[in-house]
Amino acid sequence: MNVAVLASGEGTNLQSLLDHVHGRDGIQLVAVASDKPDAPALGRARTHDVPWAVFPLDAYVDRESRDLAMADWVASRGTQLVVLAGYMQLLSPSFLERFPRAVINVHPALLPAFPGLRAVEQSLAYGVKVFGVTVHFVDGGVDTGPVILQRAIDLPHARDPEDVLERLHPIEHELLPEAVRLIAQGRVVVDADNPRRVLIQR
Repeated sequence: MNVAVLASGEGTNLQSLLDHVHGRDGIQLVAVASDKPDAPALGRARTHDVPWAVFPLDAYVDRESRDLAMADWVASRGTQLVVLAGYMQLLSPSFLERFPRAVINVHPALLPAFPGLRAVEQSLAYGVKVFGVTVHFVDGGVDTGPVILQRAIDLPHARDPEDVLERLHPIEHELLPEAVRLIAQGRVVVDADNPRRVLIQR
């Protein structure tokens, strides 16, 4: 399975994919795209000889045009699955239509709670005691797609967002490669009776 990754920042989830699934079990990372020319994630792609490209919004007429150009480039690499790994932009419907049921995201909260930006800050402000990570399919909403994998962690005394994120990152780095492996193995299916329910087959 050919995988493309979209990333806006440091690229630690990209690194986890490079370390744990790239070149294994028929999975290849074939493209890394970013909206930020200086994203450290691009350096990780270069280090591993993965083709990369930058699609800054200010280089296009609008977001739709940028996303169409990015979709064309990603598709030209033979991509079968698109992974959002710290990609901080909403994807337009035209991009998602090019890769139906083939775009996934990792989110630092237990969806459907605390979608969108600053999820950990939202969680702390609400006073939750249990935090977590969700890997989900991407649809036209903000973190509203069907859940693939989730894992929770008890942090009853959490106060600082950075401390929480430090505890969540290792979970992200395990769940995201696992989701990619399961999809590549054909073990992730949508329940015919409930399209929101994702089943993991043995």
